[in-house]
Amino acid sequence: MPAQRPRPQRDLADLPYAHRLEPFAGEPAREGDYEAAHFDGCDFEELDGGSALFAESAFSSVTFTGGRYRRARFDDVWTHQVRWVGTDLAETAWTDCESGAGLLAGVELFGAQLRRVTFHHCKFDSVNLRAAALRDVTFVDCLLRDVDFGGAGLTRVAFPGTTLDRVRFDNVKADRADLSEAASLSIASGLEAMRGVTISALQLLELAPALADIVGLEVREG
Repeated sequence: MPAQRPRPQRDLADLPYAHRLEPFAGEPAREGDYEAAHFDGCDFEELDGGSALFAESAFSSVTFTGGRYRRARFDDVWTHQVRWVGTDLAETAWTDCESGAGLLAGVELFGAQLRRVTFHHCKFDSVNLRAAALRDVTFVDCLLRDVDFGGAGLTRVAFPGTTLDRVRFDNVKADRADLSEAASLSIASGLEAMRGVTISALQLLELAPALADIVGLEVREG
């Protein structure tokens, strides 16, 4: 089964639970339980929301600066223009989520589990996804710069229209991962571990010098 095609980006009003959303006032708390909550225009700094549950909820124009949300769960969550800066999201679980026009900078996502998640027009800068498990995840027209997938599992993960800049794939475990529609592909390390990844013929030509170096081929001009 190939990587799934990305579903179109939805507006808040398109969500099946939009009519149940209630404005949220306050701050997320550790082990909090938030269902049908709409976080709108909030700024959260250095909070501890570890092990919290967010279900059928929405985040609009929210900024998370620092803070720890380890082992939090996000089930059927929609986000738009959400900024995560220096936030600890390690070992979090994301299922049936959608994110649009977001920013993740200096974020820890190691050991996270992402299943049926779509990112539209998002920017990932220096994000740690080591040992994460991604299944049916799609990055659409995103920018991934200095992202580390070391040791991650990539099952049916696709990158249509996405720019990958100095991305690391050391020791990845790929199964039907598809990079063939990426807009640009710059791999800092881990080419030797990319068994199970699909690339285009043009990408193969671009990566040929690095691949030759890995296997010890000497290329003679002329």
